[in-house]
Amino acid sequence: MKFSCNQQSLSKALNIVSKAVTSRTTIPILKGILLKVNNDGQLTMSASDLDLSIEKTLEVENARAGEVVVYAKLFGDIIRKLPNDMITIEFDDGKVMIRCASSEFNIIGLPADEFPSINMPQNTSDLILFDKEILKDMIRKTSFAASIDESRGVITGVLIEMEEKSLNMVALDGFRMAIAREEMINRERENIIIPAKILQEISKIISEAETEENDQVRLYINDKRAIFMIEDIKVVLRLLEGDFIKYRDILPKENKTRIVVNKSDFLNSIERASLLAKVGKNNLIKLDMKGNNLEITSKSEEGNVKEDVIISKEGNDLVIGFNSKYLMDVLKVIDDEQIVMLFNTSISPCLVQPLNGNSFEYLILPVRITNN
Repeated sequence: MKFSCNQQSLSKALNIVSKAVTSRTTIPILKGILLKVNNDGQLTMSASDLDLSIEKTLEVENARAGEVVVYAKLFGDIIRKLPNDMITIEFDDGKVMIRCASSEFNIIGLPADEFPSINMPQNTSDLILFDKEILKDMIRKTSFAASIDESRGVITGVLIEMEEKSLNMVALDGFRMAIAREEMINRERENIIIPAKILQEISKIISEAETEENDQVRLYINDKRAIFMIEDIKVVLRLLEGDFIKYRDILPKENKTRIVVNKSDFLNSIERASLLAKVGKNNLIKLDMKGNNLEITSKSEEGNVKEDVIISKEGNDLVIGFNSKYLMDVLKVIDDEQIVMLFNTSISPCLVQPLNGNSFEYLILPVRITNN
């Protein structure tokens, strides 16, 4: 096996493929990256942790067919440290030689036949064509709300719900829920659950991939796997199995208090108030809605803070407490400058919605406050 290519091109490809390499494994081959060259001048780089597999193809020169697995960390460190020049890589007699300018490395290569196969599953159907920016935006607006506790099963994932004329993404962790909606005609009605951390990696890959402005991301589904195709990058992942929570049943059906608030003013005030919110007390901040004023307060042993934000309110006055982190997480992913917040009682969930339309919806559970 032999090939030559530019150091920057190889380094960028490595950054993408390395996202599927795991250090937490007892299987040595999974710590590696498969390099496979064909006689047509193409190098295919692959990595897998068995749950997530990434494959990227790039054009190379001086190609001689063959394949080898290299340890990802060492190989990546070498390539990234080399100068921006042509690199020649050759595998022979168990050793991988890397030459660039005045540098030459010889490292151990592992047998390629031990590497797990990540071939495209058969009988796939092209279910969704995403605009890449829309997909990234939907991931950003939902994945943060998924549970990070691996023992929580399906709620560590994001539900992708394909309806006739819309696609919804939903994530929740028991304290908050995020819903993003996009108008889209789907060929089939189907629900799948993808681990949130893998969706976040896919978002990074889209950003790093050298795609055209109007390029689309293809999502295929087969059996228990999903395949994202991003130009010359293939991402194969295991779907989470199980029934997602019936999230629509959680959404409040009525509200007694409705406010409209400027998102930036609200977020800035909460960020300041949270400086005195104690982690041991659920990062508690208190919202007191009276007339057209929203008073935000927080206190700790070190002091207290009060912020006032102008609002437009309909319905009852209300005092309610929240974990400031959960509020800030939601507000940071909303692009709208004006948002609607709906409340019932001081112990009922709050809903955050756009002023117009239904492109997003967030539910946040309050923290019970005591008068002391």
